[in-house]
Amino acid sequence: MTACIVGWAHSRFGKLEGETLESLITRTAADAIADAGLAPADIDAIYIGTMNAGFVRQEFPSSLVLNLDPALRFKPSTRVENACATGSAAIHQAINMIEARRAKRVLVVGVEKMTEVSGPQVGEILIKASYIAEEGDIPGGFAGVFARITELYFQRYGDQSDALARIAAKNHKNGASNPLAHVQKDLGYEFCRTVSDKNPYVAGLLRRTDCSLVSDGAAAAVLTDVDTALALDKAVVFRAAVQVNDYLPMSKRDIVAFEGAQLAWKRAFAEARVGLDDLDLVETHDCFTTAELIEYEAMGLTAPGEGARAIHEGWTEKDGKLPVNASGGLKAKGHPVGATGVSMHVMAAMQLTGTAGGIQIKDAKMVGLFNMGGAAVANFVSILEPLR
Repeated sequence: MTACIVGWAHSRFGKLEGETLESLITRTAADAIADAGLAPADIDAIYIGTMNAGFVRQEFPSSLVLNLDPALRFKPSTRVENACATGSAAIHQAINMIEARRAKRVLVVGVEKMTEVSGPQVGEILIKASYIAEEGDIPGGFAGVFARITELYFQRYGDQSDALARIAAKNHKNGASNPLAHVQKDLGYEFCRTVSDKNPYVAGLLRRTDCSLVSDGAAAAVLTDVDTALALDKAVVFRAAVQVNDYLPMSKRDIVAFEGAQLAWKRAFAEARVGLDDLDLVETHDCFTTAELIEYEAMGLTAPGEGARAIHEGWTEKDGKLPVNASGGLKAKGHPVGATGVSMHVMAAMQLTGTAGGIQIKDAKMVGLFNMGGAAVANFVSILEPLR
């Protein structure tokens, strides 16, 4: 790969009253550019990742970032959307621009303002990331989609409710050390395991603690070519950046296998010329705890149907052999849809530069991340390491 991340910024995720789509974009963009040691005039191109689909009225946001500084006026700026993988899709557009030698310094901002609409409206928006012709009327919206996946997984491999609770507890424990997380509270395994008034079933067998949060937030990154990065203070280089898309209808796939995710990881390892054992940590897409469980299998940490072993034996804890979601993941950090993929890349860059604070994994030298849109439809894997 010829692209590097050289600067970044990340808002807190949560219900951010008083913030607008514009304020989130411009502030994180300004902070990322400054963090890279650059000025707005140095930026050659911009990509804004946001799903929106009705969260806010401003459906055409690509030029909002120009309000940051007059020096950005007339720069090409494009809005990117790929459901919950929107942020990674925007990152990939920046990489493509750099590899095509159309730009040397590209700004990427992932952003979402989800809390301006009601809960039912959020559900109606998110279900649009499914195959509406067959899945649009599933009870519970997108939680209902994953409730169906969960039921099918349990039918094939047995009840994994305890494993899901342990995944939720792990990610909330990690999120308690992340000052950027939506929920900074260690809920504990017993709370996550027990159905109660505060932790009811939301859809099918999924409890509230099995579901990611409705959040506002933004993350931004500046990408450059290697030659430019070498002259800057810090740089994280892409060893691999892979996208694999699968069928949209769940009926056309073995939905509990996450085949697109498997192939994305396989191609990323081949491109980077490394294996899973070379990674020091993974940030993965736990929109629901079932997703993280299946992703253990998709990345090759366990055989199919044995993902529970990874969480029960502590492999994916912060002090385990492959920490997963040290940031708290979508489960605790939050899931402002368009921001999630950029957030994962920022968290990886922080880990690799030793600036991750309370969520830092000691001596992290290589990070893998997986971001997906829909139910394992748009699958993105990145593998990153320090440039020097």
